[in-house]
Amino acid sequence: MGVGYAGHRLAVVGAGVMGTNITALAVGHGVPVVLVDVDEAVLSTAREAVRLKLRHAQLMGALPDGPHGELVTSVSLGDAADATAVIEAVTELPSVKAEVLAKVSATVRPGTLLVSNTSCIPIDELASSVLRPSELAGVHFMNPAYLIKPVEVIRGPRTDHRTMETVAGLLACLGRRGLVVRDGTGFVINRLLHPLINAAAMVVAEGIASAEVVDGLLEGCLGHSTGPLRTADLIGLDNLVDSLNVLYERTGEDSCRPCGLLLEKVRTGDLGRKSGQGFYDYGKVAS
Repeated sequence: MGVGYAGHRLAVVGAGVMGTNITALAVGHGVPVVLVDVDEAVLSTAREAVRLKLRHAQLMGALPDGPHGELVTSVSLGDAADATAVIEAVTELPSVKAEVLAKVSATVRPGTLLVSNTSCIPIDELASSVLRPSELAGVHFMNPAYLIKPVEVIRGPRTDHRTMETVAGLLACLGRRGLVVRDGTGFVINRLLHPLINAAAMVVAEGIASAEVVDGLLEGCLGHSTGPLRTADLIGLDNLVDSLNVLYERTGEDSCRPCGLLLEKVRTGDLGRKSGQGFYDYGKVAS
């Protein structure tokens, strides 16, 4: 893997929606990326997704002039060994993230930046799985990461100053603006957003209003850019339920217990844009 802008060589572990978003962002800013997943078929789909996301970003004027970074895909975590930074972007399940981060930590050299893209799990909880907890930080990229510039940066109790400086440097070369928050379940964005989405789904389930009306009111009256239920479809309703479960288990707040409508949609495979159907009908599976 070659060296990209500002000397970074990035590995992204997890080739789902967020993994391909982050990969497109990095490649579009001239940073070489090794994208790692356990399945060649997933990686084949991911390569096409990254291509389409790069095209989208270019059409939106969201990428700088200059050559793209090289993209390599691999089913071997060993191919991330020479990365200067590794971003974990696997599913929002504590046990899965902990296992992946433990393997990454054992693979890379000391001094390599470790980043979790968790949206809800406390960084210090995940830090207990890595060999060098001081080198782990959280960076919660928003979806789509290649368009939304602000990101939530989480400093865990054991994250050291050098790691935070390295995070800032990486984000600068990706054109992102990091807003640093302290560690805690859900951090800021999802501690506020996910209970709101859950409540919006309850309103629909109770027959008080349709998804379109709920979103229309939140957009028009409160300035929510896409409405909570369109946002839920973009996140992925399965990912949303996983995150709500993390919030509920760790806070005990009833507002975070996934409502029946969300659980039913996940059971029936109506996961949002990625499946073609969620609170809205997208006609076909989104890329």
